[in-house]
Order: sequence, then C-alpha cells, then structure tokens
Amino acid sequence: MNARIEKLEERAAFQEAAIEELSDAVTDQWKLIDALKRDTQRLGDELKEVEGNLAQGEQREPPPPHY
Repeated sequence: MNARIEKLEERAAFQEAAIEELSDAVTDQWKLIDALKRDTQRLGDELKEVEGNLAQGEQREPPPPHY
C-alpha cells in the first residue's frame, strides 16, 4: 500500500514539475508574441509613412555625382 502511495506521490510531483515547465514556456512565448506584434505594428506604421511620402510626390535623394 505504501509503495502505491509513494508511486502516486512521485507521479504527482513529476506532473507538477512538467506543468510548471510548460507554464513557463507558454509565458515566454506570449512575451515573444507581444514583442513581435509591437515590431510588426511599428514596421507597418513606418511603411505607411513612407508610402504617404511617396504619394505626396516627395523628391527622392538626388543621385550621387559620377566621377
């Protein structure tokens, strides 16, 4: 009987550790997803700004002189 209880306690401890590891992995992934969303939003905003400048007919830099 004691052996069965010990085995169940071992199993429960292992499962708790596994759940904790998985929880940490999910937390890390959410942090990464949030950072990627911010980067994507920033890049999208920059692209819209560049497109807006081109639409307004803003002159590009003059070509460098040829030697």
